[in-house]
Amino acid sequence: MKKVLVIIYLLLTASVYSQPQSSEISSMPGAFSRMGFGARGMGMGNALSAVTEGNLVSYYNPALSVFQQDNSFQTSYSFLSLDRSLNFLNFTRRFDFYSAKDSSNEPRATAGVSIGIINSGVSNIDGRDNNGNPTGNLSTSENQFFVALANKFSSKFALGIAFKVYYYKLYEQISATGVGLDIGALYSLNKHWNISFVLTDLNSQYKWDTSPVYDEQGTTSTDKFPTLKKIGVSYTNNEYGIIVSAELESSNGGTNILRSGIEYNIFKDLYLRGGIDQVNLSNYDFPSNPSLGFSYVQSFGNIKVGVDYAFVVEPYSPQDRQIVGLNINF
Repeated sequence: MKKVLVIIYLLLTASVYSQPQSSEISSMPGAFSRMGFGARGMGMGNALSAVTEGNLVSYYNPALSVFQQDNSFQTSYSFLSLDRSLNFLNFTRRFDFYSAKDSSNEPRATAGVSIGIINSGVSNIDGRDNNGNPTGNLSTSENQFFVALANKFSSKFALGIAFKVYYYKLYEQISATGVGLDIGALYSLNKHWNISFVLTDLNSQYKWDTSPVYDEQGTTSTDKFPTLKKIGVSYTNNEYGIIVSAELESSNGGTNILRSGIEYNIFKDLYLRGGIDQVNLSNYDFPSNPSLGFSYVQSFGNIKVGVDYAFVVEPYSPQDRQIVGLNINF
């Protein structure tokens, strides 16, 4: 069974890699927040909305935090070309509530919380005045702060909501903020199969005001983020140490994206991953993003420390992405 799943996945990956074209959603606001979260997620093609094993983050589905084992702290740093930066920080915890009258040792209710930050930016931008004279280097900073709350209503169904705040520092006194929501649900069919449904960036937008720089000639404008609708499925087999996941995403930016990922626990402390993201079913010439990665975990008493790595092919860039992460479970 394990070999069959791996072969099918590799054939699908090989068949969808294509030549570069453009996509409207790539130029829409909030592009940095759609690149993924951390080395594990990117290494599995960002197809994690239905995965309930391992270190979890509500970025992919606000309902996932109720499945987190122990407390999870994650941080990642990305090596990107063209003077770009992309960094991640997240803490996820599950809360089990027990009844004093129940001796079954089963939780009466389960809740979860996930708190995180995505930071991105571009540095070393050559600043020039109207005459072309150098004015010094410029930089931008774009950030997402999120808090997600989830509840497990039964052994099979969980629901979560994420509150997100965006802050974009573009130039000197020019900045924009925005607030958005994510809503996610997960249903466990059995111990192997999960399905998920997620709505992302409801009401997310940037509001701009350029009057601090242009005075009376300044204008105000609003840039709306694309709203994403995702349906995901995952298969987990702990006996073989394998997780296979897939996800279909549609947006009001005119895209229908397919992504998939696989994780194999090759032995106790080492996990290997592969994935593919941005398979655009609306434009088969749009470039996809294959990825590979791994994690190695070492236990120190009750604390588990892991190192994550992912390599992601990035079209239009002179160099591909490399993401290095650290995760701590305690």
